[in-house]
Amino acid sequence: MKIGILQTGHAPDSLLASTGDYDRMFETLLRGHDFEFVNFAVVDNEFPDGADDAEGWLITGSKHGVYEDHPWIPPLEDLIREIAGKGLPLIGVCFGHQIIAQALGGKVEKFAGGWVVGATDYYLNGETLTLNAWHQDQVVELPEGARVIASNDFCQNAFVTYGDTIWTVQPHPEFGSGFVDGLIRTRGKGVVPDDVLSGASRRLADPIDSDKIAVQMAEFFKKGRTR
Repeated sequence: MKIGILQTGHAPDSLLASTGDYDRMFETLLRGHDFEFVNFAVVDNEFPDGADDAEGWLITGSKHGVYEDHPWIPPLEDLIREIAGKGLPLIGVCFGHQIIAQALGGKVEKFAGGWVVGATDYYLNGETLTLNAWHQDQVVELPEGARVIASNDFCQNAFVTYGDTIWTVQPHPEFGSGFVDGLIRTRGKGVVPDDVLSGASRRLADPIDSDKIAVQMAEFFKKGRTR
């Protein structure tokens, strides 16, 4: 199955050698599930010809806000609506989670409660899962037809589905603890409050359930659908 990765940001230069860029992180996360990947750096205005250039799509995270004035955001929203209209499977992570909601009529803004960074617990299908997060923005109003499937006290709309073709998640299953540690050192200082960074540092050794989410993502891409 061919998965198109729509890359909406870049990892810090100082971390690229050890982790690769965001597209590579998702290829690593989903390794072993018989996917073929093609990457489009939409953040650099590199777009596919259309939704049919892949059988499924994944939108990455980004340091940018979905409400910011960047020339690549309107065409990305158009592509999201095209993918949705064709009934192709689409997964969004962090920025991807937010831009899908915005493109389909929801609202995203900086959360009044502040930042979420590092290992964070979510309640999904009766189970507590721990995933790494890095965000201040949140989906605060859902589009029509969206359904919340996981949340916590700090992020009400943490995992969202739209029918059986779109699945989105606010935290980062592709982030390992080493990468979060690198973000704390390279992007966190002076941006994220020190107490939040300290709390994230204390949880760097916590087990992360990224493998469970990877299986769910793979199953979502592969499940039978009628177009």
